[in-house]
Amino acid sequence: MNETLLTGVRVIDPSTGTDRVQDIGIRDGRFADPESLTAPRAIDLGGKVACPGFIDLHVHLRDPGQTWKEDLNSGSQAARHGGFTTILAMPNTVPAMDTPARFQELMARTSSLPVNVLQSVCITEGRAGVKLADLRALAQAGAPAFTDDGSTPQDISLMRQAMSIAAELDIPVIDHCENTALSKPGVMHEGAVSRRLGLRGQPRQAEEDIVERDLQLAEETGCRIHLQHLSSGGSVELLRQARAKSVRATGEATPHHLFLTDAACVQWGTNAKMAPPLREESDRQALIAGIQSGVITAIATDHAPHTAEEKAQGWDKAPFGIVGIEAVVPLCLTELVHRGLLSLPAMVALFTTGPAAVLGLPLGTLAIGAPADLTILDLEKLHTLRTAAFVSRGRNCPYEGWECHGAVIG
Repeated sequence: MNETLLTGVRVIDPSTGTDRVQDIGIRDGRFADPESLTAPRAIDLGGKVACPGFIDLHVHLRDPGQTWKEDLNSGSQAARHGGFTTILAMPNTVPAMDTPARFQELMARTSSLPVNVLQSVCITEGRAGVKLADLRALAQAGAPAFTDDGSTPQDISLMRQAMSIAAELDIPVIDHCENTALSKPGVMHEGAVSRRLGLRGQPRQAEEDIVERDLQLAEETGCRIHLQHLSSGGSVELLRQARAKSVRATGEATPHHLFLTDAACVQWGTNAKMAPPLREESDRQALIAGIQSGVITAIATDHAPHTAEEKAQGWDKAPFGIVGIEAVVPLCLTELVHRGLLSLPAMVALFTTGPAAVLGLPLGTLAIGAPADLTILDLEKLHTLRTAAFVSRGRNCPYEGWECHGAVIG
């Protein structure tokens, strides 16, 4: 029997509304009543904060097919370093994760990793938006979510068919909302900064059109839909209206959309190029209001590693995406909690109960008997983000030199 007793710990568990100093017991990998332990190894955490293990709903592990950027091991180690015990990988692998055989082969490689790696699967074959993948077979193989990620199905009838099947299976559709007729060939937000830089822009409407379309489809089909990386104030309002009508809809925000605007493109160049793009201050404030009000129930990273050579190709050729899985928790502690915009329990909920509910996971809780996934925080640690210290193979992000107040320590 393997027993551990954590003492001197401030426990924050949004699943039970707990915020108090208490002991935590662990027996054989599950939470246990501290008083039931017989001969535990005792660890004094000295007043640090313990939370349910953090969950990231949106990561790109580049495995299989692009493992020079990231792979299962490096990505999961980066997640662990960033404070996450569970991550959901996107299916834009090479080849795409669109068959039960590919899904099962990848999942067989995850058992020895330091965090729980879940793998989403494609809505359409090859993420091409032409023909549905065999969603029922993928569900039977154990797939937790359907998404074409950055290749939103543009055909409304095809998307409606997919959402009808997903509703039947009670598996969520995870939605990258982009009307490519409006977004392509834009490389950043359409606005004053794009005009000053002479770059082609993507208007808010490119996102909002698909948000509106797919929320309507969710209402009609009963499908559970989760909107990825919202960037527009208009999208937040559309989600608010849908949730008020009891549509089964959730949404996530990323650290880059919460803490940066399109002005970052001037300083950081293509290391601030992402999809959807960084937008304006009004959008950023709307996203913060969305998490404060509970309209947005998860923060996810959209961790997207690329090489320095790829990002150096210039605005038209450089790929979209930045890394963030090792930066998001200190950024949120600094910019949300210590600035008084969000309570610590509310922030923790965005990484635990919120994402757990999207996938219906038995995680995000310290309840007796639950898997003993823990994230431990030092609220007062002062440090500077340095991309050279990242465990991820990716260094492509605009957080270099950010002064942070608070850190993940275990």
